Amino acid sequence: MARGMLNLNAITVRLGGRTIIDRASAAIPPGGKVGLIGRNGAGKSTMMKVMIGEIEPDEGEMALPSGARIGYLQQEAPHGTSSPLETVLAADKERAALLEESETTTDPHRIGEVHERLLAIDAWTAEARAARILVGLGFDEAMQARPLDSYSGGWKMRVALAALLFTAPDLLLLDEPSNHLDLEATLWLENFLRTYPSTVVIISHERDLLNKVVTHILHLEGGKSTLYTGGYDAFERQRRERLNQLAATASKQQAEREKLQAFVDRWRAKASKAKQAQSRMKALEKMKPIASVVEDPTLSFDFPSPQELKPPLITLDMASTGYGDKTILERLNLRIDPDERIALLGQNGNGKTTLARLLAAQLPPMTGEVNASSKMQVGYFTQYQVEELDVDATPLEHMTRQMEGAKPGAVRGQLGRFGFSGERALQQVGSLSGGERARLALALITRDAPHLLILDEPTNHLDVDTREALVQALSAYDGAVIIVSHDRHMVELVADRLVLVADGTAQPFDGSLDDYTDLVLGRGENDNEPEKGKAAPSAAARKKDRKQAAQQRNREKAIRLEIRDAEKEVERLAKKRAAIDTALLDPAITADGKATADLMKQRGAIEAELERAEAAWMAKEDELEQIAA
Repeated sequence: MARGMLNLNAITVRLGGRTIIDRASAAIPPGGKVGLIGRNGAGKSTMMKVMIGEIEPDEGEMALPSGARIGYLQQEAPHGTSSPLETVLAADKERAALLEESETTTDPHRIGEVHERLLAIDAWTAEARAARILVGLGFDEAMQARPLDSYSGGWKMRVALAALLFTAPDLLLLDEPSNHLDLEATLWLENFLRTYPSTVVIISHERDLLNKVVTHILHLEGGKSTLYTGGYDAFERQRRERLNQLAATASKQQAEREKLQAFVDRWRAKASKAKQAQSRMKALEKMKPIASVVEDPTLSFDFPSPQELKPPLITLDMASTGYGDKTILERLNLRIDPDERIALLGQNGNGKTTLARLLAAQLPPMTGEVNASSKMQVGYFTQYQVEELDVDATPLEHMTRQMEGAKPGAVRGQLGRFGFSGERALQQVGSLSGGERARLALALITRDAPHLLILDEPTNHLDVDTREALVQALSAYDGAVIIVSHDRHMVELVADRLVLVADGTAQPFDGSLDDYTDLVLGRGENDNEPEKGKAAPSAAARKKDRKQAAQQRNREKAIRLEIRDAEKEVERLAKKRAAIDTALLDPAITADGKATADLMKQRGAIEAELERAEAAWMAKEDELEQIAA
C-alpha cells in the first residue's frame, strides 16, 4: 500500500458478534481532506474510534507517521468557571507548560530554550488566534469572557471545537462538527477547514461542506471501504458509474419499466398514445440512475396535502414577542401565503426559534397583531420532539395516541408515508436510529395535513441520502414551509425567500444565499471570486433566477394538481363504464331491449367523456415534462 499520512490496512472490527468493518483499507495522503461517509449504522464512528486508538481492530493495522499529533472532538462538553477564551488557550498544553516554566525557571540556559520554543510555536499571537476562532464560531468579545457554566450544552461544544481547532493537530478528526452550529458558524468552519494545512478526516452529512472542503471521500458500505477522489458530487457520479457496471440499479430500473409498461398497456388500442409511451420508455433507458436515495423505501418522506386555504395564512403587523417581560423580537411585519418557502437566517441566539414559535402560536404577541386563518393547521418540528419520544413505545403506538379515534388503516397509512410499514411500525423507539426518530417526529406533526410546516433544524441525525429525500418531499409538498437549517444545500433547494433575524427584528434579505455567505465571511473572499474570464452574476440577477425558479415550481405544482384531478376523473369514468359493462352481462337487463339500448347509449357517452379526460390527462403530463425540461 502507498504511504500516506494515515494508512488503514485490512481493518476488521467485530462488535457484539457482528462484523462492523470488514477488511477496510485506504491510504489517506498528507494534507488530504477526507469525508468519511455512509448510511447510518455503516460503521463511520467505529472507524474513527479505530483512528484515535479507542478501538483495537480485530484484524489489520493502522499506521501513522512517527510523532504525528491526533486531534479528536470529544463528546463531553467542557465545563467550569473558566471562560471560553481561557479554555481554548489552555488546550495548547505545550504553550501553557512553557509559559509557566518561563515564570519559574532560574536556569539562564533553560530560559533561553523556553523562549526560543515559545517563538517557534508562535505563542505570543495565541490569544489573537484563539479569539478569531471563537468569533468565527459565534462568540463575540463579551461572550468569550463569560464562564463556561453560563452556556448551554450546544455552546459548550462550540468551545470544545474551538479548542481542538486551536491546537492544530497533524490529523484532525471531526465527527458531525456542525450539529451544534448555526448556518453562519457552519459557513465559517467550512472556510476554515478548506485552508487547514494538515490532514482532516470528517464525518459529515453536509453536502455543501463535503463538496467545498474535502479532496477525497471514504465510503463505508456493508463493512467495506472505497476511497474516491473529489467531493460528494464527484463521489456520487463515480459511484453511480460503478453501480452501473455492477448492475446494482437493475431492480429500480425494472420497476420503472413496469410502471411505464402499465402506461403503454392502458392505451394499447390507441396507437398514438402507445407510441408516446414507448418514446418515454426509450428516454428512461437513456437516463442515468439516481443515487440510492430513491432505492431504499425506508427513506420515504411523503407529506400529506392540505386542503386549500385563501391567502394569507398569517400576517404579522408590528408584532413583538419574547419570554416573560423580556422582549426578544419587535417591529415584525411578515406575510405568509399558502405556497411560501421561507428560510430564517441569523446566528443562534438572535431569535429564529422565537419567531418560529410565534408563527406556530406557541408564543403570544406582546404588542402588535398576529392574524392567522382560523382553519390553518401548523406542523412544528424541533429536536425536542425527537428527544421526548417514548423510547418504550412503538411508532404505531405513538401514532395511535396522536390520531385518537382514527381507523387503524389511516394510522398505518400515515406511518407508511414515512417508511414505517409492516414490522417497522412495531419496533420500539429506543431501537431506532436518530434519523429514524426524526422521521417519526415528522410523521407525527404532519398527521393532520398541515397548511404550514415549520422545521427547526430538521436535518440533525439525517444522512446525506435521507436529507435529499426530505428535500424532494418538501418540493412536492403543497403547503407553506418555514425552515431553520445549518444545511446550506437544503436551504438553497427549499427556500424561495430569505428572512434575516438580527438586531431584535426580522427583515427580508434582499439577495441570494451566496450574497449572505459573502456577508458572513467578508466580501472579497478569494473563494468567492468569479472564474477568470467570467463575470460574476449580480445580486439582481441571482434574485431574478430565484424568482424564476419559484415561478416554475409554482407552475409545476399547479399542473400536478390538475394531473391529480384528471386521474381522479379518469378513474371515476372508468368505474362508471365498468358498472355498465357488468349490468350488460345481467340476463334480466339484456332481456329488456329498451333498458339495454339506454345502457349502451350511456356507455357511449361515458366512453366519449373518458377519451376526452384521458387526452386532457396526457396533455397535462406532456406540459409538466416540457416545463421540467
